Amino acid sequence: MGTAMFFNPDSSLANAAACSLVLTLSIALTSCTPLWNRVGGNFTGAPAEMAGSLSPGARELIRRAFEGIEPGSLADFHVHVFGEGPGDDGPFVNPSARSLLHPYRMMQYRVYQSASGIHNEGRVSEQYVERLVDLIRHIEGHGRFFIYAMDRHYRPDGTPDLQATTFYVPNEYVVDLAGRNPELFVPVISVHPYRKDALTELERWAHQGCRYVKWLTTAQGIDPSSPLTEPFYRTMKEHGMVLLAHTGEELALFTGENGELGNPLLLRTPLDQGVTVVALHSATYGKNIDLDSPGRQKVPSFELLLRLMDDPRYATLLYGDLAGVTFFNHSAEALMTLLVRDDLHPRLVNGSDYPLPAINFLVMTGRLVRHGFITEEERRSLDEIYGFNPLLFDFVLKRTLRHPATGRRFPVTVFQNPPALPAQRGR
Repeated sequence: MGTAMFFNPDSSLANAAACSLVLTLSIALTSCTPLWNRVGGNFTGAPAEMAGSLSPGARELIRRAFEGIEPGSLADFHVHVFGEGPGDDGPFVNPSARSLLHPYRMMQYRVYQSASGIHNEGRVSEQYVERLVDLIRHIEGHGRFFIYAMDRHYRPDGTPDLQATTFYVPNEYVVDLAGRNPELFVPVISVHPYRKDALTELERWAHQGCRYVKWLTTAQGIDPSSPLTEPFYRTMKEHGMVLLAHTGEELALFTGENGELGNPLLLRTPLDQGVTVVALHSATYGKNIDLDSPGRQKVPSFELLLRLMDDPRYATLLYGDLAGVTFFNHSAEALMTLLVRDDLHPRLVNGSDYPLPAINFLVMTGRLVRHGFITEEERRSLDEIYGFNPLLFDFVLKRTLRHPATGRRFPVTVFQNPPALPAQRGR
């Protein structure tokens, strides 16, 4: 998903004392919905109420954000979908997310529900979609949002590992949502390359017009450099498909011992086979092993991604997205680099990582003021927008950001579908 504010529940930090403390807090928070909402959504009102409630300054910030963007051309390459049922073939969330035996996961799921506007445990799937559609329809001149399927975790022998599967969203689910809302959504399928039927499944959706494949490598247990992936890449290239792959460390979902699978350098394998890759998050959080260094020391993941971006062999194949770059735990230095490097801008795409921008605690606008990315006046206006429409807030924030020294902003092209990437129909 993204690098949210929570610790990996199975890390060494989750010792007995910490678990006991969090268990106590979880019980307390479970009975205190307003506190969950203050950490999670903490919204002011419904999206429909925004137009009549914003200050002139906030309305002007929105107007400026859309300058140069043709109505309907906005693109968000990074939107998550989750749900529960109906039936065994529908989406599911690992039962640990509701268990007091796994307090970290339970806390995360409660906050995600709050951020997603879910308040009825019996209608998780329906309310998630209703809220997402409502947010988008109240963005005037909205474009299309790329909604993600999420395959199960698979072992190298091709068998599924449901215990390690944090959540599952079938391809059929997102394709159906896009088919019912083609003006809003582009379906992004997720096929684990270790599956015994991986190539069959990939070709099935390719023949239906799907051109984007999402991997959350660290959570799904996918090594992009494994020989097991090579037939998969050949099939992707044959059908002109684009790989959207997580890069950098991951804190939002359980990864076990798979943290290094987000190492950007592992993406050389698909790139060397001619597959177009979008490095999600642009590796702006965490550290990975420098596989090119004899000492194999850990360095900022963003440094490793820049090495690939600067490699002329990948100039037409490798992109980065902006999902999470404004979150408080992502690198301010990386954001400054992305803003000032004009040569990278044609290879950047917009991504919100929704529902994470709807977590109140995650985007600290005060921190962005202190770093000089926005002004205090802009902060107040942005906070107003967040209260009604966090998806619009994420877009306006990224259009407002400027480099503290040069004043450079992300150009309009970052927020539209790049000409070199396939423009995909809803179904």
